[in-house]
Amino acid sequence: MAKSKSKAGKISIDGLRSLINKTSGLDVAHNLNEANPTEVKEWIPTGSRWLDSIVCRGHLAGIPIGKFTEIAGLESTGKSFMAAQIAGNAQKMGMTVIYMDSESAIDPGFLERAGCNINDLIYVQAQSVEHVLETVENVVSSGAERTLFIWDSLAMTPTITDVEGDFNPQSTMAMKARILSKGMSKLTIPIANTKSAFLVLNQLKTNIPQGPNARIIAMTTPFITPGGKAMHYVYSLRIWLTGRKAKSAFIEDESGFRIGSEVKVKLEKSRFGTQGRNCAFKILWGTDEVGIQDAESWLEAIKGSDNLKQAGAWYTLVYKDGTEEKFQSAHWIEKLKDKKFKTRVLEIMDEQIIRKFDVREGSAEDFYDVDKE
Repeated sequence: MAKSKSKAGKISIDGLRSLINKTSGLDVAHNLNEANPTEVKEWIPTGSRWLDSIVCRGHLAGIPIGKFTEIAGLESTGKSFMAAQIAGNAQKMGMTVIYMDSESAIDPGFLERAGCNINDLIYVQAQSVEHVLETVENVVSSGAERTLFIWDSLAMTPTITDVEGDFNPQSTMAMKARILSKGMSKLTIPIANTKSAFLVLNQLKTNIPQGPNARIIAMTTPFITPGGKAMHYVYSLRIWLTGRKAKSAFIEDESGFRIGSEVKVKLEKSRFGTQGRNCAFKILWGTDEVGIQDAESWLEAIKGSDNLKQAGAWYTLVYKDGTEEKFQSAHWIEKLKDKKFKTRVLEIMDEQIIRKFDVREGSAEDFYDVDKE
């Protein structure tokens, strides 16, 4: 045994890494100073600067590349709309987008209006949970890199047993959760190593707990998501979307028809130090221009800053040199056309929300350039 230890001691660190990789058949042993597969170096912008600002402490973020992300929401809260914008932004970053749809509800015209190039987008009908997981596994194992997989949605995708079986829910109880538990454990490392991203759309369902503490549990945990506990662990980011039913929560056109709605966002889980943070924005879905009304939400985002004062219907923006500029909320979008005003607003957002602003390589900053209209 002493001789064996002596021989092993002569192997360099690089040699040990090579040995481990050779044994594994994959590059699994790394020098964290040179290549860290656990670090998120790129983010896909969501289309909401406010949301991208609260995802990760220290800089603008978005959907993390190399990780799993969930966007779950109540009905009509804009899950697919947000996913379409994310897909378009991923394409602009040079990523391949594979959209796996189990609801057969995607309109090509809608994707184009959201910023997607449908000629370069791969649309897959998600026949079953197994089919989705096998598709992802086949793509990442083929050597393809920088792929955004969008699954719309987990809740509506059946298992093969569901498709071939009867309508009795007891006959396939926990089948989906068991399949996902196995699938996620197989895909986590390949997704990270191929610099891909897996975005799962899901439904928020009312939690109906049982037992003596049911009322307390229902108040503290009003919603649950399908898919089982394994999904909760694999997600690096969980974005939950809810909305109000009040009439004031909807956007109407001149004829009184609803063309958009207000969405409230909560980071249900974040491995980036921001769990529990909130933001809000409005989404347009009934016009030729669909997607998040991003700039409209910035005023709400910077409220509370010492550099924005309010007196009745008037707001006062304070510049770094101490000068001030008054405006009303009705003229907010018009004021943002002024580059100086917009630059100061974004500076306040960074100070107020991100706090310690640090533009990193691969951040979402380029998507919110002050020079862009």
